[in-house]
Amino acid sequence: MLKTQTPILAESPAAPPKAASTTGRDLMIFGGLLLLLAAAPLVLYPVFLMKVLCFALFALAFNLLIGYVGLLSFGHAMFFGGAAYVSAYTVKAWGWTPELGILAGTACAGVLGAVVGSLAIRRQGIYFAMVTLALAQMFFFFCLQAPFTGGEDGIQGVPRRPILGLIDTTRDINLYFVVLAIFALGFLVIYRTIHSPFGQVLKAIRENEPRAISLGYRTDQYKLLAFVISATLAGLAGATKAVVFQLASLTDVAWQMSGEVVLMTLVGGLGTVFGPIVGAAVIITMQNYLAGFGEWVLVIQGAIFVVVVLLFRRGIVGELAAFLGRRT
Repeated sequence: MLKTQTPILAESPAAPPKAASTTGRDLMIFGGLLLLLAAAPLVLYPVFLMKVLCFALFALAFNLLIGYVGLLSFGHAMFFGGAAYVSAYTVKAWGWTPELGILAGTACAGVLGAVVGSLAIRRQGIYFAMVTLALAQMFFFFCLQAPFTGGEDGIQGVPRRPILGLIDTTRDINLYFVVLAIFALGFLVIYRTIHSPFGQVLKAIRENEPRAISLGYRTDQYKLLAFVISATLAGLAGATKAVVFQLASLTDVAWQMSGEVVLMTLVGGLGTVFGPIVGAAVIITMQNYLAGFGEWVLVIQGAIFVVVVLLFRRGIVGELAAFLGRRT
């Protein structure tokens, strides 16, 4: 059985140098991005940058599922917002430090992802998407009715305690570099996942699941593990956001949040390494700087989405990579 697995994953003798070159290029780009982000607070508001980083990590987690496994989830807000609630509650009500609150929210998102994933992966295509949406709506109403979530008011006034007893998070600039470190860690986990043998199997399942099954792979187990990883990292993003904004609300678990992360991923580039980061930056920037237009922001977002779908079908990063590939 092991011998039959080789063709679907093996590459030609010329492939390893190319793969190594691609990996080196990606890591160089990521290093340059980190340097740029480290200097960004000199010209941009740190809270705005932290919001971009949180949603970029959320979009990266979602992209792992849809871009590399081919599973469209309309319920990822339940992991993002659920972790935000857990993080906010443990820090405010139980007096936990921010790092413990973030870890608790992330862990709960992973457990929730295992439960939801075990139910959802039994279906495929649009049925998978509808199951995740239905479960997310159930979770939304749970958060609305549960006494510890604060109902429509949410959990407000989450205190910013020192991280590890050393880092003063009441200063935005200090918290920004903590969020940047969390974002970098999440990115590296996702990057290592998609460039590992496990990630190659996920791509094989995306391209031709019946063939992967015929070669002996238990595809449901691979998809479930990918779903749990995606949910856990989405939870990490949500828990971090709750600490940054000192708030967890129903907005974080609403179906619109699941729609926003889909939009971020498609605008940036589905199945690309850096596309979700670009997409999150574009969408959050629009929401921030076009807030004066009120509800028209949604109309503008819709128009941009239509333009991207018609003119940039691979997303911004996908089209840029294709253009550079043609040039070289």
